[in-house]
Amino acid sequence: MEESPLHAFELHDLIPLVPAGVDISINKAVILMWVVVGLVAFLMISAAASRKLVPGKLQNMAELIVEFIRGIILDTMGEAGMKFFPLIATLFLFILFANLLGLIPGSYTVTSQIIVTAVFAVGIYGLSLVLGFSLHGAKFLGILVPPGTPGWLLPLMIPIELISQLARPISLAVRLFANMTAGHVILGVLFGLAISGGLLIGWLPFAFTIAMNGLEVGIAFIQAYIFTVLSCVYLGDAVTLHGHSEHAH
Repeated sequence: MEESPLHAFELHDLIPLVPAGVDISINKAVILMWVVVGLVAFLMISAAASRKLVPGKLQNMAELIVEFIRGIILDTMGEAGMKFFPLIATLFLFILFANLLGLIPGSYTVTSQIIVTAVFAVGIYGLSLVLGFSLHGAKFLGILVPPGTPGWLLPLMIPIELISQLARPISLAVRLFANMTAGHVILGVLFGLAISGGLLIGWLPFAFTIAMNGLEVGIAFIQAYIFTVLSCVYLGDAVTLHGHSEHAH
């Protein structure tokens, strides 16, 4: 029987832990999340501890990352968004490193689990709602009315905007999960074809796996970038309603 291409995404308990009926067992995804957190913390703390007037490679990398994330926040939320820098930086770095570590053979792609991406997406969208209502009160509901909408269109526009708002966390979670899963499934299928094809024709799918690996590195970065940008847009909408573009530079 051929192995399912989704076999690589199955999780099995390595250390079963069910205190008081609550399943908090340790599996491969949990360990990889610990590795991601530890690796990001080690790199950023090491870069900060070795700061010099003439930066080394690690400091250069850290400064590039900080400037890149700062640019995303300023472009989407303006200066008012800089107070969210720690949250946005943590989100971007976790997703990026989780995506990249998942490309290592024998590793596991944490972001290929819909529950992980859903927790991030619902968390960010929930925070934007809390932020919007705490800053603007009932006026935050004005986000359902795009600027310049004539009054006679409101009965049509408000339901459409409401559906659009509800779709935000769903699309945010599914986009990252689906992209990371699809790429790994294709790689798994190509590896299977390369092995089953033997030396005679197996080289062709193997060559495709090399090209796909390069493409997957780009997808890992792009998906982390898209998730971060959309998170900033949602938080920016909550801070400025429809006026975030006035604060962007």
